[in-house]
Amino acid sequence: MPSETETSKRLETYELTIREMTLEDIDKLHELSITVLWPHRPEDWRMLLQVGKGFVGCDPIGRIVASGMWFPIGDHFATIGMVITSPRLQALGGGRWIMRHVMAQCENRDIVLSSTKAGYRLYQSLSFQPVATVFQYQGIATSIDQSRLCVNEGIRQLEANDTESILQLDESAFGTDRSNIIKTILEKSLGSVLVRDNKVIGFALCRKFGRGHVIGPVVAQNSADAISLIAPHVNQHTGNFLRIDTTIQDKAFLDFLNESGMHEFDTVTSMTSKPLTPVNTSFHSFALVSQALA
Repeated sequence: MPSETETSKRLETYELTIREMTLEDIDKLHELSITVLWPHRPEDWRMLLQVGKGFVGCDPIGRIVASGMWFPIGDHFATIGMVITSPRLQALGGGRWIMRHVMAQCENRDIVLSSTKAGYRLYQSLSFQPVATVFQYQGIATSIDQSRLCVNEGIRQLEANDTESILQLDESAFGTDRSNIIKTILEKSLGSVLVRDNKVIGFALCRKFGRGHVIGPVVAQNSADAISLIAPHVNQHTGNFLRIDTTIQDKAFLDFLNESGMHEFDTVTSMTSKPLTPVNTSFHSFALVSQALA
């Protein structure tokens, strides 16, 4: 029987070949993501290629008709994302073929991915199990009266010498060191931090993405702190498109997102290749970096 990681595959009338993704593919990858109504700009694809690797499936005349990426985090962890095939190719096994190639690169790492509704059955068949729902909130940002927030003192703009504190907080909340990703995000973001007793105890980053800007990651000890960290970014982008992806279901936090003009738009399911060890920390992740990067 042919291997599902073979470099070419016939799917009914499709003869597909697979190869590694390169920077020269970005324009075609952008076209591919548009076909499934994903908002990624060429710049967003370029950033993902800075921190990850991937494969593309090509038809006989070289058009990219499928993609999949993986993002190494240390030696024992990875995320998978940007798995795109047309609905027809998915029905013919194109998504499974791409996923087999990507998973082979991850070797023995624990894997996390965000599954759309269309991809759920595929990932479930590959032994991924659901662990959380990720809620995508987005909309036109509405100004927030920061004087009404529970936490007003200690919030300031991110400074260059905050980097190590940010990396430590992210590792504490996420459960593993992903400084390779966070450093890249920091280069493209403006940030806010919360300082108490001369120590950074929370942060929120905001960068250009898709139709406007996205807030994430956000790490804090509680929803009141997270709200106060996010509010400056809402006010900075008032009248413009803003997005945040979160697993948090705290009522005060979600009420704040709605008041900020960001409303629930869609959900995806966070899935893992094996049960993850619960993170034992007082710090929590209130927003993902992105659905591809977790």
